[in-house]
Amino acid sequence: MFFLFLLCMCGLLLRGNAQDRASLWRGNDRTGRCQYTFTVPSPMEATCPQVGGPEVEGLKTRLSVLEALMSQLSGKDLQPRGGHQGVSARPQPELQEALNRAVGERNLLQGEKERLERELETLKLRMDEMRRETERLRSRPCLTQNPVVAPSSTQQDWGRTRPAAGSNQMTHLMTRPNRHGDSSNLRDSAWQYGALSFQELKAEVTEVPAPDGTVDNTGCGEVISVGEPVTHRKADNIAGKYGVWMQDPEAVSPYGPNMLWRIDTIGTEIRQLYGYDDMEQLSKGFPSKVLLLPDPLESTGATMYRGSLYYQRRLSRTLIRYDLAAEHVAARRELPHAGFHGQFPYSWGGYTDIDLSVDEKGLWAIYSTSKAQGAIVISKLDPHSLEVKKSWETSIRKASVANSFMICGKLYTVASYAARDTTINHVYDTGTSQGKAVSIPFKNKYGYNSMIDYSLAQRKLFAWDNFHLVSYDLRLGRQQAN
Repeated sequence: MFFLFLLCMCGLLLRGNAQDRASLWRGNDRTGRCQYTFTVPSPMEATCPQVGGPEVEGLKTRLSVLEALMSQLSGKDLQPRGGHQGVSARPQPELQEALNRAVGERNLLQGEKERLERELETLKLRMDEMRRETERLRSRPCLTQNPVVAPSSTQQDWGRTRPAAGSNQMTHLMTRPNRHGDSSNLRDSAWQYGALSFQELKAEVTEVPAPDGTVDNTGCGEVISVGEPVTHRKADNIAGKYGVWMQDPEAVSPYGPNMLWRIDTIGTEIRQLYGYDDMEQLSKGFPSKVLLLPDPLESTGATMYRGSLYYQRRLSRTLIRYDLAAEHVAARRELPHAGFHGQFPYSWGGYTDIDLSVDEKGLWAIYSTSKAQGAIVISKLDPHSLEVKKSWETSIRKASVANSFMICGKLYTVASYAARDTTINHVYDTGTSQGKAVSIPFKNKYGYNSMIDYSLAQRKLFAWDNFHLVSYDLRLGRQQAN
């Protein structure tokens, strides 16, 4: 049958034109099997059309690439067409690396944006503070000065003028000898007479003790002045850039009344409390006791009172009373509605939302709430149970002041934590529920004061200024009778 088929094919081919010649070839293939091969020219086509070709192969390649990209985007495991192995369906390392770089740059830009927004807010607060200070200075009345009178023809030597009879004591005190040995009344020896216009008066003023009855450092008068900062120690490492140091005004055995305590507050797990027998040992850096607190501490608002450390637990509004002798937590309680962890800090930040303080009246908490909208709230606390006994809401914005402290039931705020020469700018009396603006000079000697608190034990201010533990003497006025 096969040979018959071959003969028929040959007959059909031979019927065509002479040019349509068919050829028959017979031979064994690679396996040794006999094969017949016919070659027949096409009667219609001069050349055969290409099957595939470069264009089709290029389209297949591009289609495979698109399928691979779609697989990466959709998460599906698509197989490229035609079994093309040049593009993998898995994410390409170059694309992943570019994506990671873009995400990282976006996060960095977002962080920088947030930092700049915080700095802008701080600058706005400082500008508001400067505007208020400018208005306050403008509203202050000018001091009345006696007019400068030209000398008469009979009075040629002001250097020999004595205080007139009946002149007050301060006029007599503010005199000094001139080059001739006489005293000139509020006049420098180089004073030159001139026209009746403003002239700067220069004088050497000797500080004299205030008259009896105006200063009483043993009572509860208002702060009159703050002394120069006295440095006691510098922290050894970066953990001591911020911190808190304190002294228990009513120490309990086994610790004596001279015992001082220190906490470095840089870090996420602040637990170490260092104790020193006295100021000398603190200055030398020789602690006699190291306690490990059971709960981590938040920021620089801790204080000591009646044998216990009072502090705010990290990342919460919970207050803790830690018994130093028993070395365990004696009480814990949430401070109702208090902001924490950066909601209402002082102007320098540092998560200083809750600041605890001790004075002649007892234990206090200085903080703010959402209801108070960032204004300072003062609460009197029960030192045993930490329960709030009474609260006062002031008009002082907490973020506009650098720090605060309590003395004799009065809140005092400090204007700046960084300016070398700043002021105590507000006082609020819880006894009368009244506040007022003041201007008492205060120095930040080292340019970054992160903690200022009243030490009832020494009746001084303790501060932590840029790694340095410093103290300030205080002068208090005599308490006025109600």
